Amino acid sequence: MSTAAPAELSPELVQRLTGRGRRFQAAIRCPSRHDDYGAEDYTRALAEVAMRPAETLSLYVHIPFCAGRCLYCGCNTTVTHDSSRMDAYLDTLDREMAMVAERINGGDRDVLQVHLAGGTPNYLSEAQLTRLTEMLERRFHLVADTERSIECDPRRASAGQLELLHALGFRSIGFGVQDLDPEVQRAIGRIQSEELIRDVYWMAREIGFDSIGFDLIYGLPQQTEAAFARTIDTVLELAPDRVACFGYARRTTDGPHQHAIDVHELPNNAEREGLFRNAVAAFTQAGYAWIGLDTFALETDDLALAQAEGRLHRNCIGYTATPSAHLAGLGAGAIGELQGTCVQNQPNLEIWQQEVVAGRIPVNRGHRLNEQDRRRRDAISHLICNLVLPQEMAADCLDDEYRRLAAYAGDGLVEALPEGLRVTEAGRFFLRELCTEQDAYFHWDRARWHFSHSE
Repeated sequence: MSTAAPAELSPELVQRLTGRGRRFQAAIRCPSRHDDYGAEDYTRALAEVAMRPAETLSLYVHIPFCAGRCLYCGCNTTVTHDSSRMDAYLDTLDREMAMVAERINGGDRDVLQVHLAGGTPNYLSEAQLTRLTEMLERRFHLVADTERSIECDPRRASAGQLELLHALGFRSIGFGVQDLDPEVQRAIGRIQSEELIRDVYWMAREIGFDSIGFDLIYGLPQQTEAAFARTIDTVLELAPDRVACFGYARRTTDGPHQHAIDVHELPNNAEREGLFRNAVAAFTQAGYAWIGLDTFALETDDLALAQAEGRLHRNCIGYTATPSAHLAGLGAGAIGELQGTCVQNQPNLEIWQQEVVAGRIPVNRGHRLNEQDRRRRDAISHLICNLVLPQEMAADCLDDEYRRLAAYAGDGLVEALPEGLRVTEAGRFFLRELCTEQDAYFHWDRARWHFSHSE
């Protein structure tokens, strides 16, 4: 497979698709949601879910606490050093779980996946992690093959904590690596040595986690081609099962702390795109499958196998090989989709707690998809996962979008086939832009990163 955008792509096209205006400061569009969507609407959606007990469920649990704020971060987080505040959060979270589980008969419905993210889920103490797991098991029907995954800060991970997580049933773990260059780490306010990353990785591997993932970020201040290549070389030496390589998104309106990053230290647009092209080349040449937008997986990994077999799925928290009919979001700012309704909990921690204590489902906003919405979303999801937009999927709802996407055939980004449109190897580097060009529903994708910061 060719791993570099071909020379015939004009600089004007590259600038239009990936220019600083879109990547760095663009307002992130959302679906046409209803800001007046509230607890009663969501309660009705939960009641509809309850009427379909055979349909599967996944859970996304948001833990919004961190010990400090990384300067690049765009997530919904709260910096605290007060453990009692996290205990109080778990108290409220347990009440929210009870309300949701009661309304959907959660104890009688198999849960396929549980995903803990944040924030920093492993900022919780061992006692709090144990309590959180027991809460989930008490309120919902977690079975032996429920996939349990957690995102971790390697600076907070110890051998004892990792052993506990494994004993609690977590088999998939992800570590935020970002970049291993000391200059870059100082520029983003996240110091973690290569030795630390190596130690944590091998502890997790020896303990027996089935899947270990790393998150990397390109486009960071002080980041150079040579330095990022050294980071990738170290990652390849360790050989995690999955690597997500995200582009730094600068949105100072949502995260004023990002002002602490000097824009003059950021790589320019051409350098930024070069960093990602080099990452694609390195990972694919090392035997990783390039999954959709920004993920790489060993060819033995579930995601790679699902992609090869045409059963890869992407929900609002990322790619998955085991999609469920419903995804329930739990916690302040959590997102989910139940019964065709995309929802987000109240992201303000205090308001979320007040709503739950008052006995109200703490929904902040939502959007109920109609049948045309679903077809549109499914077509774009198919494009994201399989790099193909079948003509029959577009016929009912994406005529205009299909024509706009087909217009990129002249630029070498898509290929028009009798059965539909296929994204070319060059077009893969602009897959996010091609999808965004088509429809705002794409932004429910990775909603933990985007949707919660779109005001």
